[in-house]
Amino acid sequence: MKEECLICKGPLEYLIQDQSMECAICHKRERSKTRCVNGHYVCNDCHTKGMDSLFGLCLTETSADPVAILEGMMAQPFCHMHGPEHHVMVGMALLTAYKNAGGRLQLEQALHEMYRRGKEVPGGACGFWGACGAGISAGQFVAIATQSTPLAGEPWGLSNQMTAKALEGIGRLGGPRCCKRDSYLSLLAAIDFARDHLGVEMDRTQPRCRRSGQNNQCLKTKCPFYTTGQND
Repeated sequence: MKEECLICKGPLEYLIQDQSMECAICHKRERSKTRCVNGHYVCNDCHTKGMDSLFGLCLTETSADPVAILEGMMAQPFCHMHGPEHHVMVGMALLTAYKNAGGRLQLEQALHEMYRRGKEVPGGACGFWGACGAGISAGQFVAIATQSTPLAGEPWGLSNQMTAKALEGIGRLGGPRCCKRDSYLSLLAAIDFARDHLGVEMDRTQPRCRRSGQNNQCLKTKCPFYTTGQND
């Protein structure tokens, strides 16, 4: 098997109803719908251990290209093929690129807020909530950049529009989920949205994915980022 369960590499299974599960690493008990076929469960905190290294990466980054920034994040040891770390990384990559492209925000403060909000979106949201965490992360980027609140006017509308744009692209392509593909789609939607609605033009490069060999459910040539002959 390719990467699935972090304990035994077995395939994952997704349950319809929550069950009480014990993390195989820290032994914390919580309710979840996700485990491997051998019964192993890994909580979100253990799955994303080491993700706080993103602060150092972002605060020293000079690129205005969120795709390039995200690629650097994905290369870190804490990042797996799939997982809730992507719900944080998309927004942090966008905030960093936005700042480097001339966007007005206090980057360190914004990154900490994105980290907190992104971690509140659980793994599996794409299938259980009907809203991929990568797309939500793009909406959180706009909410933070525009200082949106539930009582805001234009910022409230813009952040919801951003989430909708990202989810539209993700949903149109269809499943099964791929955290890399959905992250790329969210970034590209956000680059266009920031240019058109926030007046900040980030750099844009076309993602080229070479991780098909790590994804049991890869769409291969149906994915716009698949690179023929260099993935498997």
